[in-house]
Amino acid sequence: MSDQRSPSGDKVSSVVARESNGNIQITFTIPYSEIKATKEEVIKEFAKDTEIPGFRKGMAPLPKVAAKIPESTLIEHSLSHILPKALADAVTDNKLQIAIYPKFELISAKEDEPWQIRGTTCELPQIELGDYKKVVTGASRASSLWTPDKGKPEEKKEPSHEQKEQIVIKALLDSVKVDVPQILIEEEADSRLSNLLSRLEKLGLALENYLSSIGKKAEDLRADYAKQAKEAITLDLTLTKISEAENLKIDQKEVDAAFNMSQIDKKKGESNPEETENRKRLLESILRRRAALDLLINLS
Repeated sequence: MSDQRSPSGDKVSSVVARESNGNIQITFTIPYSEIKATKEEVIKEFAKDTEIPGFRKGMAPLPKVAAKIPESTLIEHSLSHILPKALADAVTDNKLQIAIYPKFELISAKEDEPWQIRGTTCELPQIELGDYKKVVTGASRASSLWTPDKGKPEEKKEPSHEQKEQIVIKALLDSVKVDVPQILIEEEADSRLSNLLSRLEKLGLALENYLSSIGKKAEDLRADYAKQAKEAITLDLTLTKISEAENLKIDQKEVDAAFNMSQIDKKKGESNPEETENRKRLLESILRRRAALDLLINLS
């Protein structure tokens, strides 16, 4: 549990709870004096751009401005002022290394009483790689053995690069031990579903018609995407860990080339310097994972 002194002088407290599915819940209790003071500041901010008949812009009485702001908007903006600092303090005090920004849920927001907000997040899970090189070479050798279902022995072909890649990926997913937090799986599955809906919309297809065409229900599709999400996250985490274990480095020229290719459809000057650096760091991590996968493929 941690306490943070708020601008009003009262303490914002937080309690951290770890769940069996890997999620971390942080429950914040915010004194009403802090809520009230922050609401007043938010109303003042809105007053600068609010137009009320009979008053010059930005000069209307604050009670009249407050009456025009929806309660949900006032709550959302007030919490956006309070929660970032409260979260940063909770992370520091509890020595957390959160993987994603929390999803916040308002638990209690009664007048003249402390408010409670719950944030759900997670840390990156621990990964047990084991002897991954031995596992991969063993899987590659097993796949190269002739069996009757592969036709005649003399017709046996060397696996293609894509086939070798799938053998390596399956071997890693079957052998590496990692408990992926549920919230990471949900985030990735949501992203995949959102991309699907965008593609269907562009094609002018309704989700119901698409589901009917593939013979699945909405819950089946969601379960499929959750499984794919878990495997994708597991593979990314595993390859990142292997790239660290192997001390793999990516040449800056390769990163710059990948970045230039990713910008080919963008107009010059669209990206700011911070966005550019973030994009390059992301590309470098992708290239390192690719290098780790190639290293394992070459073992076979």
